[in-house]
Amino acid sequence: MRIGKINNPGISPIAPLTIPASRGIFDFEMTNHLHFCLLAFSLLIFSPSGNASELVDFQKQVAPVLSKKCLGCHNPNIEKGDLSLASREDILGPGHDLVVPGDAGSSDLWLVATPDNPGEKPYMPEEGDPLTNEEAELLARWIDQGAHWPEGLVLKEASKADTSWWAYQPLTEPKLDTIDEYIEEKLSAAGLRKNPPTDRRTLIRRATYDLTGLPPTPEEVEAFISDKDPNAYKKLLDRLLASKHYGERWGRHWLDVVRFGESNGYERNVLIRDLWPFRDYVIRSINEDKPFDQFIREHLAGDVFGKGKPDVEIGSAFLVAGPYDDVGNQDAAQAAQIRANTMDEIINATGEAFLGMTLGCARCHDHKFDPIAQADYYALYATFAGVRHGSVPWASQEEKEARAATLKPLTARKAELDEERTALDQAILTRARSKLAQYEADWVRPPVDRRGTEERFAPVQAKFVRLVCESQDVNPAAKTFRIDEFEIWSAGANPTNVALAGNGGKASGNSRKIEDFPGAYGPHLAIDGKTGARFISTDDILTIELVKPVVINRVLFSSAKGEEQPTHNKFAFPAEYRIETSTDGKNWQEVAHGRDRQPLRKTLRGYRKGMGAKTQLERRLLIRETTEAEKKIRTELAAESAAVNRKIAQIPPLPTLWMGKRVAADAKGPFHLFIGGSPQRKGETVVPASLSTLAKVMPDYSLPATTPEQERRQKLAAWITDSKNPLTLRVLANRMWHYHFATGIVDTPNDFGYMGGRPTHPELLDFLAAKLRDNNWKIKDIHRLIMLSDTYKQSSDFRENAAQVDGDSRLLWRFPPRRLSAEEIRDTILSVSGKLDKTMGGPGFQLYHFMQDNVCTYEPLDKHGPETYRRAVYHQNARASTIDLMTEFDQPDCAFSTPRRARTTTPLQALTMLNHSFTIDMAEAFAARITGQNPQHQAKEIYRIAYQREPDAHESKQLESALQKAGLRAVCRAILNSSELIYLD
Repeated sequence: MRIGKINNPGISPIAPLTIPASRGIFDFEMTNHLHFCLLAFSLLIFSPSGNASELVDFQKQVAPVLSKKCLGCHNPNIEKGDLSLASREDILGPGHDLVVPGDAGSSDLWLVATPDNPGEKPYMPEEGDPLTNEEAELLARWIDQGAHWPEGLVLKEASKADTSWWAYQPLTEPKLDTIDEYIEEKLSAAGLRKNPPTDRRTLIRRATYDLTGLPPTPEEVEAFISDKDPNAYKKLLDRLLASKHYGERWGRHWLDVVRFGESNGYERNVLIRDLWPFRDYVIRSINEDKPFDQFIREHLAGDVFGKGKPDVEIGSAFLVAGPYDDVGNQDAAQAAQIRANTMDEIINATGEAFLGMTLGCARCHDHKFDPIAQADYYALYATFAGVRHGSVPWASQEEKEARAATLKPLTARKAELDEERTALDQAILTRARSKLAQYEADWVRPPVDRRGTEERFAPVQAKFVRLVCESQDVNPAAKTFRIDEFEIWSAGANPTNVALAGNGGKASGNSRKIEDFPGAYGPHLAIDGKTGARFISTDDILTIELVKPVVINRVLFSSAKGEEQPTHNKFAFPAEYRIETSTDGKNWQEVAHGRDRQPLRKTLRGYRKGMGAKTQLERRLLIRETTEAEKKIRTELAAESAAVNRKIAQIPPLPTLWMGKRVAADAKGPFHLFIGGSPQRKGETVVPASLSTLAKVMPDYSLPATTPEQERRQKLAAWITDSKNPLTLRVLANRMWHYHFATGIVDTPNDFGYMGGRPTHPELLDFLAAKLRDNNWKIKDIHRLIMLSDTYKQSSDFRENAAQVDGDSRLLWRFPPRRLSAEEIRDTILSVSGKLDKTMGGPGFQLYHFMQDNVCTYEPLDKHGPETYRRAVYHQNARASTIDLMTEFDQPDCAFSTPRRARTTTPLQALTMLNHSFTIDMAEAFAARITGQNPQHQAKEIYRIAYQREPDAHESKQLESALQKAGLRAVCRAILNSSELIYLD
C-alpha cells in the first residue's frame, strides 16, 4: 500500500502547486521546473518488502542514487528551482525542511514526486529514468530511520563513466605479435577475411599520398613496378619518410589537431603575421622524427626549459594558436568573462590534442559523462593562468644582447635629452604658474565640450568655412580629430544650417579610409544631419563649401553628441582650434577661436618625459611663457632627439613570434571554481594539479598556490608525457591509425570518453601505443609498422558479402578508399600541371584579399597568381575565411581542433573545379606539358602524368576522339575534373 499521494489530478504544469494542509503537510509553491524536476527522490514508494529494521547505509546505498538521478539538476552549480541536494544543509538545514526525519509519508519531496494515480508518470524527475522500486524503498527507509546524513559529506553528480572506463586503464601487455594477427582475429570472429594484396601502382600511390600528400611521378611508379628487390617496398617507405614533403603532409595533420590559424577570430578577426614560424617548427620537428613526448612538452612549456633557444621556445606558441577575443570590453564583469573564455579555449585544446578528453564540459560543473571533476578543470585554469596572447621578441640570447648593446648608448642619450627637455619645461611652467591668475583672466569661456561646442561671431559673408585643429584633447601633439556634426548657421531672423548636405553643403578633408567600405569615415558624415557615425580626420582641417555665398554668424560642432560616455577616447576632439572663412577658398580669415576658453586640465594619454605638456593647461602655459631663447633651446633639443630616434629606427628590430606573453600577476591567484562557469560566482579554491581521472594508474601531483607559472606548465607537460599515462600514448597511436586508414580504431580521435566512439580493436590500440612508448615516442617506425602490414597493403576491392557484415570496413576486410583532402587536391593539380613551387617555409601566401579596419574582411581571389603556387600547407589560413576550391572540398575552419576531416559531395565542388580561373589556368599549363602531336601519343602522356598509368584500349579510343573534337586544353581541363585524379584506392 502506498504511504501517501497528491490528491490533485488537474494540476497545471505552469500553475503553482499547492498541497492541502489536510493531507498532513504544509502548503508550498514552486515554479514549473520545480514541479517536475524536484526529485527522483521518490517515484512510487511501496511498503518495504525487505527487512525494515535493517539500517540503511547512506553513503553506500542512498548517496549513489541521489548522485545519479538527482544532482544533474539540483547541485550547487545549477540549483534549478533554487534547490540543491548536495549536502545535509541543503535538505535539512534552516529553511530547508523538505525531508521530515522519521516520517517519509510527511516529507514534501517524497510527496511531490508521487503521481496521483498508480501507473502514471511521476512528477519527478522531469528527465531521465525514475527510481526503481528498490531505490524508492531505500529512500523511504532512510527517511523513516531519521534521514541520517554524515556530517560534512557533499554529494556530486555521478558521471556516466567512472575511472574504470577502458581509456583510463594502464596499457595491456600485447598478446599477439603483429598488426595482422589482431586484425585477422576480429575478422575471423565476424566470419570475414582480408582482401588480397593490391597491385604495385596502387600501393605506391597510396603510400606516397599517405606520407607526402603528393602524387608519385610517372618515373617513380615505373621504377617501383619494375624493381624486383624483395625489399623494394621497404626502400620506398624509407625514401618517403626521408622526404622533406613528409613533414609537410603530417605537419598539416597536426596543425588540424592543434587548431592552428593565422587570425584571432571573433568579431575583429585580425590577421596574425608572425605565427607562421610555428607551422615551420611543426614541419621541421616531424621531418626530424623528434620524439613526440618532447614535442608535446615543447608545446606546453618550451619557453620554460628551452629559454634562450628559439627553436625550442617556439613550441609553446601552441598555447595561443587558437582564437581569442581582443575587443577589450571596458566592463569588468564582461572582461572577466572574456578572459575565462580565453582560458577555456587553451584548456580545451590541451585536453583534446594530447589526452582525447573533453575538459571543457567540466567548466560549469563536474563532467556529466566522464570522471572529470570541476576541480580538475580549474586546476588547469590555475596552471595556464599566466598565459596571455600576443607577440614577443623571438631571438637567441646572444641576438638580444647584441641588439641591446647597440641600442644602449642611443637610448641613454635619448633619456638625457628627455630629462633636459623636461627640466626646461618644468622651469618654464614654474615661472608660468606664478602668473596663472593673470593668464586665467583671459580664459573667460568654458572649455570645449564634445557634446557640442558653439562659436558666435560678427556676421560675415562666406562661401567656404573651415575648422582648423591646433591641438587634440586626447594627445596634445596630435592635430587629428573627429566630428559627428558641423553646423553653420545663417544670420538673420530665420537662421538655417547651411552646412547640411540637404541644403547643398559639401564637406572635404582627409579621412581615415578602409578598402571594403569607402567613405565609412568620410567628411560627408559631418554634414549629414545625423549622429553616431563621425568624420575621422587624418590631418588638421575640415572644410565646408556652401551652395552659395551666405552671411553667417554661428557654428556648432561636436564629436559625441547624445553619447552616454562622451569621455571615451574614440571621440577625440579639437581642444585648441580656429574657425576660418573664405569667399574664394584661397584667402582665409579667422572669425573665431578657442584660445579664450578654459583649458582642459586632465592628464593626457600617453604622457612621458620629454614630450612637453601633460595637460592642455600646461600646453597653454608653455606657449605663453616660453622666451625666444628658451624656444631656441627647445628646438635644438628636439632636433637632436629626432636625430637619435632616427638612428634607433635604423637598427633592425628583433623578429617577433606570436608565442604569447607570460604575466606573473595573472598567475598570482588565489584561484577558485567558478560556479556555473561564471567568474562572478567563485567557489572553493583550487591549486595547479594533475587530473584526478588518472590518479589510480599513474603518479599525480598538486602544487602550492605560490608555485611560479613556468613550473606549473612544466609539471603538467611532464605528467601528460609520463610513460605511465595511458591516454597520451593511446590518443597518439590512434591518430596515426586514423590518418592511414581514414578512420581511427576509436573513430572520435579527440574524445576517448563516454560520448566518444568505442575502440574496434582495443588490444591493437594498446599494442601500437606500447610500440610507440618503447620506440622513444618516435613515429616514423610506427609508420613502417603499419604500412608494412598486409592489412595496409591489401586491395580496396569491394565485396558485397563482406559489406553486408561490415559496411564501413571498420574491421578492415579491405583497404578503405578515400577522396584526397582539400590540400592534396590543390597540390595534385599544381603537380600535374608542372606548376608546383616546392619552396619550404617562410611567410605564407594568401588566396584572399585582406582588408582591415576595426574588423577584417577576407575576400576570395578570383585569380591565383604564381606567388600562390606553393603547397597548400603554406597558405595563411585565416579563421572564418572562404577559400575557393579548398573550402568547397572541406578544408576546415581553424576556429576549432579538427581531429577528422569532413568528406562531403556537393554540386559546388564540380562547378568550382570546372570553372574557377585556377583550374582553367592549370589546365592550360598541363596542356603545355604534353609534347606529342599525335592524339594517341598525347592520350598516353596525359594518363601517365595525371594517373601514373597508361590508358586501356577503350580509354585511349575515347580520349583520342575527345582530343580531335575538343582539343588538348579542353581534355586536360576534363582530366583535372576527373574522379580518378582525386580519389585514392
